[in-house]
Amino acid sequence: MRNRKKKNGANRLINLSSLLIFSDNVSSLSESARFCDVSSLRLEIGCGKGDFITELARREPDFGYIAVERVPDVALIAVEKYAGSRNLGKLGDHGEWITPDGNVLKGEKMDIPPESAGNVRFFIGRAEDFLQAAPAGSFEGVYLNFSDPWPKKGYASRRLTHPSYLKQYASILNNNGKLHFKTDNDGLFEFSLDSLDSEGWKVEFMTKDLHSDQTYEKIRAENVMTEYERKFLQQGVPIKFLCATPPLD
Repeated sequence: MRNRKKKNGANRLINLSSLLIFSDNVSSLSESARFCDVSSLRLEIGCGKGDFITELARREPDFGYIAVERVPDVALIAVEKYAGSRNLGKLGDHGEWITPDGNVLKGEKMDIPPESAGNVRFFIGRAEDFLQAAPAGSFEGVYLNFSDPWPKKGYASRRLTHPSYLKQYASILNNNGKLHFKTDNDGLFEFSLDSLDSEGWKVEFMTKDLHSDQTYEKIRAENVMTEYERKFLQQGVPIKFLCATPPLD
């Protein structure tokens, strides 16, 4: 489903631009993210409307999170959702951002101190641009949730578990780093397993029915649901899930 153009979308992003990371700053994440007291970084590629990253950041506040989303109007929803969860204000009826003290922002940057901004920052742009600029060994985890399966012939290289992407994940993950992958798509899951095998990754665990497989009860209990995940579960679609580690140097 196509998302409607968001009213005053560009101004709304400016309002909360303290929560954004821009292309010029990716190579120096530790400085540009301005996190307070985080032990290490995690990355979600394709954060959608932000349900997953907002809840994961709330549950595990000791980590810093970068959420990447290619579509600006979708990213805007995620940024505003996260900002609301941090009590940084709310969206007004006419597309303006209303700060906690009642100020109305119409395209003006809200000054958000790092201690108030919390542990999530957003990058709006292509995953490959972020990955190419990100410092080596800078992340403890990469999350891919319900990525586009790109099923058409000739589009395999666009899948986020294609070997070309796996090479980049291996570069940005640290020695304890893991890749977490969830999908409803059988074809994409099998493709991903083949790609991981061809690139020498170790699949630590995998299931083709996360919410019914009793083997992974603890993992299921810790699982953070996404918007798509809830929808597919209601439709009776099994959720495929795996966790993998990159090859040793």
